[in-house]
This record gives sequence, C-alpha cells and structure tokens, in this order.
Amino acid sequence: MIKTVAKVALPVDEELFIRKHRIMPQVKPEGGMKRISIVTGIHGDELEGQFVCFELSRRIEEKKDMLSGIVDIYPAMNPLGIDSITRGIPGFDLDMNRLFPGEESGDMTEYLASRIIKDVRGSDLCVDIHASNIYLTEIPQIRINELHKKKLVPIAEKANVDFIWVHGAATVLESTFAYSLNSRRTPTLVVEMGVGMRITRSYCEQLVDGIFCLMKELGIWQGETITPRKPIISENPDDVSYLNASCSGVFVQDAKHWELLKKGDLIGRIIDPLQGRVLDYVEAPVDGILFTIREYPVVDEGSLIGRLLRKEALD
Repeated sequence: MIKTVAKVALPVDEELFIRKHRIMPQVKPEGGMKRISIVTGIHGDELEGQFVCFELSRRIEEKKDMLSGIVDIYPAMNPLGIDSITRGIPGFDLDMNRLFPGEESGDMTEYLASRIIKDVRGSDLCVDIHASNIYLTEIPQIRINELHKKKLVPIAEKANVDFIWVHGAATVLESTFAYSLNSRRTPTLVVEMGVGMRITRSYCEQLVDGIFCLMKELGIWQGETITPRKPIISENPDDVSYLNASCSGVFVQDAKHWELLKKGDLIGRIIDPLQGRVLDYVEAPVDGILFTIREYPVVDEGSLIGRLLRKEALD
C-alpha cells in the first residue's frame, strides 16, 4: 500500500508529497513482525536507489508468500530534487542530509525532515542508499561512523557489498539522516555506490541481493538468498590513499575500477587537448585497490581523481 509520510503546500495550488510503499506479508506471523526500511532520494541527483526500490518491490511481489515482516520503501525523500535532478532542495539551496532530525514546528524543510525521522524511527533496520556525485564512481560500499561500528559492522557484513569503510567520528556530521537514526537506536546502514545521475544496474542488483540477505537475517524473508560476498573492512584512516590532480586539464582513465594495482602503475593521464600533450601521469602511490575513480573528466588542480585502499588492508 502507498502511504503519505509528509505533505506540505507549495505555491500556485500545488502540494509536495513524500510517500512510501509498505509491503505487508500475506499472512501475519505469530509473535509480531519486524520492519526494514529502504530509503533513497535524499539527494536528487543520486538515482541508483531508484532501480533498487523497483527491483526490490518486483522480487518481493513475485514471491510474496515468502514475506514474514514489513518492508517500507521510500524512493524519493527529496521529490523536488529528483524531479529537477538537483542534489539539494530546489529553491532553498539546502542539502537535505544536513537538516536532520528536523523540527516539526520549523520551516518546510525542517518539518519534512522531522516527519521522515518520525516515520522511519523504530525500524529494526534502515538502509540509506546513496550514489556518488557526477564526478566519481564508487564500488558498492557501506560507510559507518566509528561510534556505531560495534553494532553496525556485523550487520553490514551480510549486505553483499565489497567494502565497509569505518569513518572517524569527527568526520561524520550529526545532522545526517543516518546519524540521527543511529543515535535514536534505529540501526541504519549508509550505502554508497555508482555515480550521480546514472543507474549502474549490476551494482543495484548486487545491493538488492544483499537486502534480501539482511531481510533473511531479520526473519522478514523466508525465501532463498545468495551467500553474501565477504567485504573488505577498513577501520584505519591510513588504509586509504587519496589521488588529487596536480594540474588542470582533462583526465583520461587507464586503470580499471576495483583493480589491484602496484605502486607506480598508471591510473590515468591529465591531458591538454589544445596542445595535444600529456600534462601529468597519475600513478598509484602505493600497492592497493582502486575503489573510487574519476568519472567526469574535466579536472582542476586539487580535484579528487580517485581513492586507493592500501594492500595492507586486504591482508
């Protein structure tokens, strides 16, 4: 069933709706039901989660007799942003993921944030799906605040992602959706994958498989699931090496994404189309796996080109 989470009036007799798709089991199990919430669309230019929502709903409906709990799917937390392919909330110049937990008596954006938190809070698990921006491609990964790692890492290991990245508490903003829910005892995993304004179907299907594994673990799904892949887990900030452009130009990629590289291997070149020359060769500074790579080719000095997970973290 489709339910309205929040509704506000807009100019010229229009209304903004935030809706969810609640999927219930055909037969209510004895002893109550657990609930998983799948959230995406907080950033309007991140569309990977749209296909995840579609595919998850489709697969559940095909074998609905296997469902023994509640699945809440929120495909568009920022509907104005999705309609306009805008990262933030159009007209407000605000990043929605900096507004939580919100305030019900506040302005429109604060009200929406508070209603979302109120509706999702109490889930047995929430999966907050993000894509990268238009500039970078990310492998399917889960990012976790170190304050919540003890509880979340064992859950994330069953989500069929390639990489679990535990961040220092100082680098995580308290105004994010995931932090607000985790601090309110609603376990929330933040997924990053793919690239902005695109749908990477293989990554989406990989995550959907992982969501069914999580549902199986919670007792929400009784059907067959895959054996989730074993992710690499990084908790040491020194595990990650950042690659930044030394000059402005056009970046041409030579290495493959999620490829094991040796120190000195060529990752790409920064070229000058006007003079037809290479301005710089971007080489791997250490042995490791390339888990982030530049997607948008135009770079300025200092632009992020990629991230390497050091080989030591793989052992």
